Amino acid sequence: MTRSSGSWVIILTFIGALILSALPMVESLQWWRPEWGILVLFYWIVVLPQRVGMGVGWLLGILLDVLEGGLLGLNALALTIAAYFVLLFYQRLRMYNWFQQSLFVFILVAMNQVLSLWIKGILGVSVQSLMFLMPALVSAMIWPWIFILLRGIRRKFNVY
Repeated sequence: MTRSSGSWVIILTFIGALILSALPMVESLQWWRPEWGILVLFYWIVVLPQRVGMGVGWLLGILLDVLEGGLLGLNALALTIAAYFVLLFYQRLRMYNWFQQSLFVFILVAMNQVLSLWIKGILGVSVQSLMFLMPALVSAMIWPWIFILLRGIRRKFNVY
């Protein structure tokens, strides 16, 4: 397959992340939902930084904002900043093992959660516990499996 034909695979993985983000969950499990968008964005930036970058992060964030019905631009800002940091360190991240990458994912998602909480706090919404960091922990724990899955998809469809 040619390089342009692999773009649909990347787009479908982002659509899958959006679908997983929109799936309804029991209220008591909401804090345990991984940040699917950041995980997929993280993978594609590390693997193909010349094709996926901050613009894709912004677009994904806008789509998440529309999907969630929240403050328009909140996820867009957070994912653009996350994409910037991944682009800044993608060469190092390629050399890290899964544990180190998972630690980076934890920091990245935690930074995303703190930024979102800070902006929501300015608007008057507050969280009184550290449970807002749980998506960062869950995302870091499932990162190796997401990496294996997306690498398999990338290799099967010859996306380079």
